[in-house]
Amino acid sequence: MEKEIGKVDDYYSKIGVITLELKGALSVGDKIRVKGYSTDFTQVVDSMQIEHEPVSSAKAGDMIGVKVNEPAKKGNMVLKVTDDEKEMSKM
Repeated sequence: MEKEIGKVDDYYSKIGVITLELKGALSVGDKIRVKGYSTDFTQVVDSMQIEHEPVSSAKAGDMIGVKVNEPAKKGNMVLKVTDDEKEMSKM
């Protein structure tokens, strides 16, 4: 299952990082999907930061940076991917 947790606010190609404001909780180790008109990839969150400081989790309303494996575009949807119905109810 997938649930939208934000939209790409910006993409920094030199360092391969997207920024977004979260609509739900996200942690290192969670799987995300970045989807747009010409973008569609899934990956596990390996690292994320709030104001250039590494964090292991973030909550709704936090502005975060996430290292991504592929290019993304401003406005792409960011979805949290999970197989567990109970986990989805927490988001």
